[in-house]
Amino acid sequence: MLNDWDCILFDADETLFHFDAFAGLQRMFTRYDVQFSDRDYADYQAINKPLWVDYQNGTITAAQLQTQRFTLWGEKLSVEPDILNSDFLNAMAEICLPLEGAPELLQSLKGRVKMAIVTNGFTALQQARLERTGFHDMFDALVISEQVGVPKPDAKIFAHTLELLGNPAPQRVLMVGDTPESDILGGMNAGLKTCWIDHGTRPLPADITPDFQVKNLAQLQAILTA
Repeated sequence: MLNDWDCILFDADETLFHFDAFAGLQRMFTRYDVQFSDRDYADYQAINKPLWVDYQNGTITAAQLQTQRFTLWGEKLSVEPDILNSDFLNAMAEICLPLEGAPELLQSLKGRVKMAIVTNGFTALQQARLERTGFHDMFDALVISEQVGVPKPDAKIFAHTLELLGNPAPQRVLMVGDTPESDILGGMNAGLKTCWIDHGTRPLPADITPDFQVKNLAQLQAILTA
């Protein structure tokens, strides 16, 4: 199966790394003597999730997303929103853990196929996590939408990635991710093959069809190395 691929692209959050935003926010807000509650998190997500949709649709920038999601908290605490955002990203880096099966998968692929991360996450967090997990040397490219200027599912971010990887044929590139609307649709838009990691938390939209579907990274490793 590995002979079918020249390159494998991975999403970051909940594909290679755990992303526990609630734990990160709790950790961050303790620095401001705030007991961040379940209700606080629900209120935060009511703001944060639509901003991510706007970002993926290209209607706001990465900087706007990062500051607007902390505007209300900034007013409450008399702290600039960009400072709160920076504190949050630092807290997320501190609690970062690889997803189960990620080290084994990457080790099994290293040197046998080119690999890259393509993420809508933010630069400071992605680079810190790669260093903390020891994954930094596993990848031939790290492509971050904040730096490229376009997010997944825009085909341009994938074209940029393929250029960095030597312009392999799109049909010999596999995009792996957990978010259908950015990872799988983005791969489809770019003419790549796709693999959806189904964590069992949501249905697959009817108009998005991955080439492969797995429950975890161990299943993906078994398919790729069979």
